[in-house]
Amino acid sequence: MVRDTAKAAGLVFVAAILQASVFSSVTILHGTPDLLLVTIICVALLRGPIVGALAGFWGGLLLDVANLATLGVTSLLLSIAGYWTGRYGETTGRDRAHAPFVSVAVITFLYALGSLAFHFVLGEPAPARAVLWTTLFQGIALNLILTWPIYRLSRLILRLPERRERVQRIHAVG
Repeated sequence: MVRDTAKAAGLVFVAAILQASVFSSVTILHGTPDLLLVTIICVALLRGPIVGALAGFWGGLLLDVANLATLGVTSLLLSIAGYWTGRYGETTGRDRAHAPFVSVAVITFLYALGSLAFHFVLGEPAPARAVLWTTLFQGIALNLILTWPIYRLSRLILRLPERRERVQRIHAVG
């Protein structure tokens, strides 16, 4: 259990560093890919809501510190995203092929709305038109492109047992 948590923490750490240093300056058709958000969603789907919320908190805190942003806003949003994605993975079944894609599309949309709302409440510039019309759909598309390789890498690193092995363990117990 500790080894899996350390692997997830390492994965989120690398994603946060890459997001702050590389991906934040990449703009394709006015959209920016969010590697950290996709990574947290994948970790939460594979490890559940508690690990997802912790990964979101620490990844968001690291990103806020690296970008010198308002401390805690990204942490709160990514914690909520990690928790609810983990709950979705527990209740719906993380073995479904569409689960990572649905999660990334929905959470990216809700993350943009939440970020817009928090910045508005804090009195910071919150350009709704730019967020909702100019960059949102491009960001969702770019995140969906990142989903499959990040999910495969996360699954490889976190070593989710294959379905056959789980079925054998269930039959051995029962």
